[in-house]
Amino acid sequence: MGEVCGPFPQATTAPEERETNLARDEPIGQQAAAADLRRSFRPKWRKLLPERIARTILLLCSGVSILTTAGIVLVLVFEAFQFFREVSVLEFVTGTKWTPLFASKQFGVLALVAGTTLVAIGAMVVALPLGLLSAIYLSEYAPDPIRRTVKPILEILAGIPTVVYGYFALLFVTPLLRGISEDIAVFNGLSASIVMGIMILPMVSSLSEDAMRAVPRALREGAYALGATKLEVSTGVVIPVETSS
Repeated sequence: MGEVCGPFPQATTAPEERETNLARDEPIGQQAAAADLRRSFRPKWRKLLPERIARTILLLCSGVSILTTAGIVLVLVFEAFQFFREVSVLEFVTGTKWTPLFASKQFGVLALVAGTTLVAIGAMVVALPLGLLSAIYLSEYAPDPIRRTVKPILEILAGIPTVVYGYFALLFVTPLLRGISEDIAVFNGLSASIVMGIMILPMVSSLSEDAMRAVPRALREGAYALGATKLEVSTGVVIPVETSS
């Protein structure tokens, strides 16, 4: 018959072996405590040095931007003071001619204000309808692949320098207009309005499309549930909500 084995006896450590383990572990514990003590007494400037360097660099960058702005303001104030020493304020405000390069110099700001207003209104006439229509297409009609392709192109067009648009107006748009009518001068407001409208068209389209995409989907679905077409939803729901927001 086989012998019945009882439960395994628990492993016991002899007193000599425990003392040996304690003696072995004691130097390790002392070394760790000494390392912690050295870290606690490490000079604080080593810890704070990267933070102080970053703070100094950021402070210098902020100071440069502030000094640049202040310098621009001071230069403008100084030049304006020198200008109004020779030209009266009343003549500047009420004058209707701006001819600083002619023999008889005149400095009437009303001409500049009128020209700027005329070009701005013409640019809005060009940019707002085209930008709004393109935004409606991108937001409501265009598939996702086309939207992902066209939207970055519009944003890139918004980064073209204004000098390029100026040369485009002078060398391309103006000759086309003069081919239609010889009465149009080389420097005219129509050419500037058209090109400025083209210049701000990407910005108008991009901002309008972002605002339309932010309109809640529930409003569109409610209009579709009432039987509205996509055009009716775009013009009767999306545009009013986008305009009010």
